[in-house]
Amino acid sequence: MRNYYYLLSLFILVTACEKVPEPTLPPRPALVMVVGQSDAAHHSAMVLVGEVKSRYESNQSFRIAGKIVERKGEVGEVVKKGQMLARLDATDTNLTSQAARADVLSAEANFALAKAEVERQRKLVEKKFISQSALDLQEAQLKTTAARLKQVRAQAAVSSNQSQYTTLVADRDGVITQINAEPGQVVKAGEMVAQIVDTTQIEVLVAVPESRIKNVNIGDRVGIKLWANQEKIYQGKIREITPAASETTRAFDMRVSVVDADAQIKLGMTAGVRVAENISDKIVVPSAAVTQFEGKNIVWVIDENGIAHTRAVTITPFTEHGIGITSGLKPNEMVAIAGVHTLVNGQQVIPQIQKISELSP
Repeated sequence: MRNYYYLLSLFILVTACEKVPEPTLPPRPALVMVVGQSDAAHHSAMVLVGEVKSRYESNQSFRIAGKIVERKGEVGEVVKKGQMLARLDATDTNLTSQAARADVLSAEANFALAKAEVERQRKLVEKKFISQSALDLQEAQLKTTAARLKQVRAQAAVSSNQSQYTTLVADRDGVITQINAEPGQVVKAGEMVAQIVDTTQIEVLVAVPESRIKNVNIGDRVGIKLWANQEKIYQGKIREITPAASETTRAFDMRVSVVDADAQIKLGMTAGVRVAENISDKIVVPSAAVTQFEGKNIVWVIDENGIAHTRAVTITPFTEHGIGITSGLKPNEMVAIAGVHTLVNGQQVIPQIQKISELSP
């Protein structure tokens, strides 16, 4: 009987020392995404909103002041280079031109007289009838009249040009977009009378933040959408980037040429320019996919068998598109992007793949 109690006690002791196996966690759904360079390129695209403008916008103005007596053309009218836009009262300029021509005739007569006198003086010097000093004085007079003739001829040329400046003509083919003067109005030299834009070369003017200027380059291809027509995507090419940021906005003005512009694009419309940033050296994941453990940045990688594992990664600063992964992940791997704090290392999960388009901002 004593042996029976001894064996029973030994059995109870051995049974108590055995470790109770932990229950296996049941598989749970997990929202995941398949990472890759194509994903990064999608998330790295930035959209800049700007205004449709013409590459060439020319303010037409008179080169002299005067009173407008005639104006041609209306806003929206197509004009050709050399076509008259407006005309000033030419009375004063014509009188000035006539006076200048009279001065030229007078100077020419004085020059001819001085030249003839010099010829006579030279003959008298040869015959010893007059001194050399008398001839020198007459030759100096000839030079003076020659200089005077040159001066009045230049003044006459200026007066002639000013008489032609009373007619304002278009300096290029285009469309009149503004008119700021009417007949009877007195305008100053350089004051805008009309504006002509070239509708054959359409661009979009946008402002690029200084934090993103490194991601755009002249010649890059971009996509353009009009606010008035969201269905069509136009092809664009970056033509110009200002070398200095605006003092007001601290942004860089960028002009994008519309390669396939059509009649639906009107000047002044709002347009969005989609620019793909160059971040081919990293993968982008949502910020919720990255957590920290023991001072390291980690993500939860789901292998081909549906098992969750932690992996340390190197990240870049957070942006509005997510967090860039520069090392630790490879393209086409699955990463959990939601509920990462509830996962257990080695846990079986049921991947629910999230489409990239649904992650777009």
